[in-house]
Amino acid sequence: MPAKVLDSFALIAYFRDEPGAEAMENLLVVAGKKDSPLHMTDVNYAEVKHSIVKKDGAEAWAEAAKVLQGLPIDFHPTNRALADTAADFKARFKISLADAFAAALAKEKKAELVTGDPEFKALEKEIKIAWLKTT
Repeated sequence: MPAKVLDSFALIAYFRDEPGAEAMENLLVVAGKKDSPLHMTDVNYAEVKHSIVKKDGAEAWAEAAKVLQGLPIDFHPTNRALADTAADFKARFKISLADAFAAALAKEKKAELVTGDPEFKALEKEIKIAWLKTT
């Protein structure tokens, strides 16, 4: 399985059982079985936490945080090189800063970015994207 990077869209869909959740669950199962974890930046982790706390409340986040501990996801801190790549993407494309960090990690790891967020359409020539079916 090629390396895969998650943006917040993918993990939020999983936790809220939104369209794309089943595909995310399958990815997580395969990653666990093959001992090949998925990847996410700490910036995108913060976006997931913010979204769940804001929309679903602190208790929902507490439950999600417990689940996260058992998922095959490696969280990556930012560094100057990753920030430089993210800044480049942000300057050239209409994407959020968090999305720019997800794209930067995908580029750094030569990985597929797993998302359903249409904001990433503009980056299809820059990075590989594994689109979650959202309908």
